[in-house]
Amino acid sequence: MPIAKTTTKKAAKTAKEPAKKVTLDDVWATINGIGKAHKETEAAIKETQKALKETQRIVGDLGNKFGDEAEYTLVPGLPEKFRQFGFDFDAINRNRKINNKAHNIHAEVDAFLENGTQAMAVEVKAKLQKADVDSHVKRMEKLRRHADLRGDRREFFGAMAATVVHDDERNYALKNGFYVIEPSGEDVKVTKPDSDPRIW
Repeated sequence: MPIAKTTTKKAAKTAKEPAKKVTLDDVWATINGIGKAHKETEAAIKETQKALKETQRIVGDLGNKFGDEAEYTLVPGLPEKFRQFGFDFDAINRNRKINNKAHNIHAEVDAFLENGTQAMAVEVKAKLQKADVDSHVKRMEKLRRHADLRGDRREFFGAMAATVVHDDERNYALKNGFYVIEPSGEDVKVTKPDSDPRIW
């Protein structure tokens, strides 16, 4: 029975201890603590957002630099490269922009090769993605529409150029009727679509 006595004594001791009273000051202290924690969380979120924006800016700058590098590597000798396919371009313009507000046609072409009867719009990327091909199809449609509005009846062709081109993306571009321009050793290679190139 000694165990029972010990248990009874503990129970009696526990019962005698008064419950701690919560005062108004305790409530306010808790509320203030929550408010402070909330402000600290908001400040941390703002700092994280600021850091994220800076990271996105840096990544964007790097992407632009890689794109510029690809452009300067792949574009300069293109008129000569396209002669093997029967083109005779006498002019090449970089970063050609179209801003037709009246008809809501806005487009930018990295390299635009042209003569009196034909034009080739080249989109340049560091690494070719299928989404880039889809975007260039839309760009070509805008160029055709803009040309029609101006009475320009030339044939418009398209090409995708990139320093990194995987088989799936290359095949996708070729199936969409684009020429594909990519490095080949120390030279630049142009691949013609399997079927006839698409004319816009």
